[in-house]
Formats: sequence, C-alpha cells, structure tokens
Amino acid sequence: MPVHLPAHNRRQFLATVGAGLVASASPAFGKTVDGTLVYLLNDTHIGERHPPASQIPTNLKTVVTELVELKRKPAAVLINGDLALYDGQPGDYRHFARIVEPLRAAKVDLHLTLGNHDNREAFYEVLQEERKNDPPVESRHISVVSTPHANFFLLDSLTQTLLTPGTLGTTQRNWLADALDAHADRPAIIVAHHNPRLGGDPKHFPGGLVDSVELWQLLAKRRHVKAYVHGHVHDRAYATHAGIHILNMPAISYVADPELSTTGWTVARLRPDGMTLTTRTTDPLHPWNGEQRTLAWRD
Repeated sequence: MPVHLPAHNRRQFLATVGAGLVASASPAFGKTVDGTLVYLLNDTHIGERHPPASQIPTNLKTVVTELVELKRKPAAVLINGDLALYDGQPGDYRHFARIVEPLRAAKVDLHLTLGNHDNREAFYEVLQEERKNDPPVESRHISVVSTPHANFFLLDSLTQTLLTPGTLGTTQRNWLADALDAHADRPAIIVAHHNPRLGGDPKHFPGGLVDSVELWQLLAKRRHVKAYVHGHVHDRAYATHAGIHILNMPAISYVADPELSTTGWTVARLRPDGMTLTTRTTDPLHPWNGEQRTLAWRD
C-alpha cells in the first residue's frame, strides 16, 4: 500500500476489510477535522540538493504551512506520485520527509503514491517502517482511503523508474475490481499518478497509463465509480469518459510550458452527489488562483 503518515488527533486504523487494506478514520471528525475536505497534490519532485529557498521545495512548503495553520484539518491530504526529483535517490526522500514532517506534528493525515520518477527500494530505505510484509498486491503500493462522502482508491502505476508510461497490470486491476465491489457504500474516486490513454477527445498525453482501456472496462460498469484523479502531465484539465470525470491536477513543482499552465494544488470539497474543486496556485496573481469547478456525479 502507499505510504501513510497518519494523524493522531482521531482514532486511525489499518484493517483488513474485504479485498485489502483500508486506511480509515473514525466518523467522529468533530471540531478539529473537516470530513468533507481533501487536499490533492502531485509531482512534488523534491531533490536532495535543492537549496532551501529554491522554487520547488518552497512551493511544497507553502502548502504544508497552509495545512498546519488550518483550524479544521482536511480528512486527507493526497500527494499523487513523483515525490522525487528525477530517479528516486534516498536523499530526495529524506528531503521530502523533512518538508512534510510538520504535517505529522500537526496531526494531518497524509497519503502518498508513487510515480515514474520514484524508486520503491530507495523510498523504503528511507521510510523503513512503511514497508508492508503482506501487501494486497506484491510490489505494488495500493490502498483505500475512506472519507464520509467518498472512498479513494490509491493505485500504483509505477512500472519502472524513469520509464515514462505506466501500467497497473492484471493483478492490480483484479484487486481493484474486488475492492470496488467490497466498498460500494459511497462514491469511489480512483487516484493514480499516470493519466489515462483513451484516445478521442481529449487527446491524453501519450506517456500515460498503458492499460487504460482495460481499466475503464472495469470502472465504467461500476456505477459508484465517479472520478479518476491523476498528475504526471504537469498541467490542469477536466474531461469525462463513459461518465467518469478525469481530473488532471496541477503539479506543485514545475510546468513544461508556463504560457499554458502554472504550479499549484487543488482543494476538494466533497458532498454526497459530487464535489467542488478549487485551484490554488503558487503565484497568487495567476488567473487560475481561486478558480472553482463544481462536478456532479453520474447516476
């Protein structure tokens, strides 16, 4: 399963439920945690040798500071892959861990997945306590994060470090199908680093998920699946396929073309029939900053 840095301000547990491990919090969110609020980040690309004041670590520190200062913490913070700068060196993860440590101290629940610039062994070399002896799928980091209005299914699309396309594979897709069937009590949101490659409109970045068609075959027929969240592209876009929202969230680190995009993160406000996404940009004057998109779930 992905690395989880759980908060301690409410009862947190990992339990074997149905088709695998589920990370969940007690329903008594109370005055300190907002059960409708989830922060979505991706592509942090933290490097060991980044100077403290350089753009990439500073951008992540900005979000960490905001989260620490919130009076009511989000139900979850998800960082969706490419945690490391280039090829997942141990020092990259040590630097990343130092930056996000205030979240643990502030009792903010943090959930991480891996992308194509990550390296599993180096990751676990730094965070040894997070290596699981019996993962639901061997050599994959997957789990379900439960919030009051949605279950988030965190997938592992890392095929090989520095190999741009990603795959889930048959075993992980089978696990996902079982997990979705076992947790059909509320809307399901799929989270993976790589973008889907489904053709048509929009034309998705070709370096995305190789087995996208096979994935969509199992998602589309499960009506409680409402959205797929990804990064990898270092841009922002909204699309749908077979009624499922495809949400390309901004990168926090850098963009390929500043004329077309910018760096930032996303604040999601969940409700039973959909969610509202608010883009936050590292440049407070950017036109995207504070822009909202309200989504309705398919029936």
